[in-house]
Amino acid sequence: MADDKTAGLRRRFYETVSVQGETAPFGVTLDGRPVKTPGRLDLAVQTAPLAAAIADEWDAQAEHIRPHTMPLTQIACTAIERVAAERAEIEKGIARYAETDLVCYRAETPADLAERQAKHWQPALDWLAASHSVRLAVTTSILPTPQDHAALDRVAEMLRPYDPHELAVVSVLTQATNSVVLALAVVEGALDVDAATEAAQLDEDYQKELWGLDREAEIRLQALRADIAAADRYLALHRS
Repeated sequence: MADDKTAGLRRRFYETVSVQGETAPFGVTLDGRPVKTPGRLDLAVQTAPLAAAIADEWDAQAEHIRPHTMPLTQIACTAIERVAAERAEIEKGIARYAETDLVCYRAETPADLAERQAKHWQPALDWLAASHSVRLAVTTSILPTPQDHAALDRVAEMLRPYDPHELAVVSVLTQATNSVVLALAVVEGALDVDAATEAAQLDEDYQKELWGLDREAEIRLQALRADIAAADRYLALHRS
């Protein structure tokens, strides 16, 4: 009988894991059979290093397959299956974050928190304005502040040149950080992943310094850091 930790998990059903292909696209096989997405499409990527990393995730599974330990596989499935079928909706969902972006909502007090937010968040906004002529309004109000429609349209336009894998990474980063600004800065090389992680968890880190961190908050931060790291790694391997 399965215990609570393995209930609902599929048992490992394969012995060998291999990368298939000498030129792009590269697939992953389990005992010679190609890995499929949930929608039964071939899981195939454009670089051998990314395929090898995905194969390593499958090879690392023990008695049961634990999807949460396979973030690269999950991003690849999103890129191959969801982005292809729902690209317009995904772009719209990502761009919508600019309306209430994390880095646009600042504390007025205490002063040290406000200063910390400005230090870690403003450079990404300045980059967006200087490099892409997108100027988002910053507020200390707790109420939603309308953004300029032209700026929001420009954010949406920035997403269109990305290939499906890059867009899947932007989606993961945006959801993890609650900021399309930070996500775009990472993908375009204006912000490194450590700085993005620090910016995304700034408020939680401040609260931790004041009051300590409860278990639920720590779990959330661990998930945030893992999602950002996985997305950054996927992008690097995809572009290698």
